[in-house]
Amino acid sequence: MAEIIDGKKTAQSIKDELRARTEELRKQGREATLAVVLVGRDLASAGYVRNKKKACEYCGIRSLSYELPETTSEQELLSLIAGLNADPAVNGILVQLPLPLHMNAQKVIEAISPAKDVDGFHPQSVGALSIGLPGYRSCTPAGIIELLRRYHIAMAGKECVIVGRSNIVGKPMAMLMLREDATVTIAHSKTADLAAVTRRADILIVAVGKAGLIEKKHVKPGAVVIDCGMNRDPDGTLCGDVNFAEVEELCSAITPVPGGVGPMTIAMLMSNCLDSLALQRH
Repeated sequence: MAEIIDGKKTAQSIKDELRARTEELRKQGREATLAVVLVGRDLASAGYVRNKKKACEYCGIRSLSYELPETTSEQELLSLIAGLNADPAVNGILVQLPLPLHMNAQKVIEAISPAKDVDGFHPQSVGALSIGLPGYRSCTPAGIIELLRRYHIAMAGKECVIVGRSNIVGKPMAMLMLREDATVTIAHSKTADLAAVTRRADILIVAVGKAGLIEKKHVKPGAVVIDCGMNRDPDGTLCGDVNFAEVEELCSAITPVPGGVGPMTIAMLMSNCLDSLALQRH
């Protein structure tokens, strides 16, 4: 049976460490502040925002909440972001995605100051990541790297296959694995014979949003499988992109859904918020 990589427990350990860091910073008269902006009434987004606020409270990070109606214009949102950019008391700005259809998400992301882009989505953050400069790392990929490290899973020299090429997970994940000296392949919807590609992986990371996509035939015996999917199966149960029941008996370690990658994403957002205090000194 595979080792279960417990993201919930690991994230709690990280938040405890961050809580100790905030206490030390407070003694120095320094405090991190995260501004969270939610537009509309998407239930999943509202849930994510609640979890981020709770994590801020636990870690000792001050949070500011801006909950805007669906009818908010793009210009009104951009004006709010401009004000937050200019506010020296705000260290991080997070605009919860997805945005309403009448807004250009990329334009909104680019409006956030790179110095306050704690999600790591701004083109400047992505560029810094790709050439190894200091900056914010996208939270889900950063969380995966932290999980692998804390479970003492070697990355250097390993074959890593990432299924999915999104700007939020797939592409930054590849950059971070290259930093760890892994040999990286990105597979996607146009990949011919997906199973032949994924079976090469010592570390298989899946982030496509398609329930049960990865089955036993896709996995090399002894591989480490990281499931970033967050889906609902036909009976409404939360599930990942990996058929857990099939794959668990074959791989050496695997993340569950829920309780795997998800909690790590929020923990790394909190880490980025504290890192902002150092990054903004430069």
